[in-house]
Amino acid sequence: MNDIIELILSPEVNTVGACFKLALSALLGAMVGLERKSKGQRAGIRTFALISLGATLAMLVSIYIPQIYMGLKNGDPGRIAAQVVSGVGFLGAGAIIQSKGSVRGLTTAAGIWMTAMMGVAVGAGMYLISIVAALLELFILIVLDRYEHTRHASYELKIIRLKIGALLTDLSPYLDIFKQYNITVNDKYIRYEYDNTTTTVNFRIRVGTDIEFIEIFEKMREVNDKTISITLNDEINN
Repeated sequence: MNDIIELILSPEVNTVGACFKLALSALLGAMVGLERKSKGQRAGIRTFALISLGATLAMLVSIYIPQIYMGLKNGDPGRIAAQVVSGVGFLGAGAIIQSKGSVRGLTTAAGIWMTAMMGVAVGAGMYLISIVAALLELFILIVLDRYEHTRHASYELKIIRLKIGALLTDLSPYLDIFKQYNITVNDKYIRYEYDNTTTTVNFRIRVGTDIEFIEIFEKMREVNDKTISITLNDEINN
């Protein structure tokens, strides 16, 4: 048993130690992936486990090459592992969804990058540090997520889409209506269609969960008799 522990703790790459590192890395990555999957993210258990596992394997190879081929002039244990830092960015970018002003997946992308670094730490034999890093990552994803939702539980981010059968240039009447109901307008997106003589305005708003939109929509419709439609969405659509 002591021999096995020594092999696991050995700074040199060996079969027993490498297998332990790979298993630990996959387990820690799966733990983080389980949390992401519970939030409905596409990147789940398998994705995070593979990212952590691959990062650990890259680190093991990075250590193994100069260990075996000591005669190499450029035997740098950190060379291959360093590429993980930049390479994992492609996976992170793939997890981010951008939809006309609404961006989702940033937390998952950050989690992917963090999990890759955790895998590198496991490959380098930093067991306790990698476990603490995994626990901190889960703390941020679970506990701080609940705190954010509790802190801002009474507010939601919505999109009010207004379509007018005219070229609209003055938005102040609508902004005054929002102000009456304590609605914060974070941003505005305007699209003119000159062929059809229509204007589409998307208001990104921060609003209370107890707000009655029907009354607000009625007042918005009264501003312009050429109002075609007023819709409420969670993100901007064409």
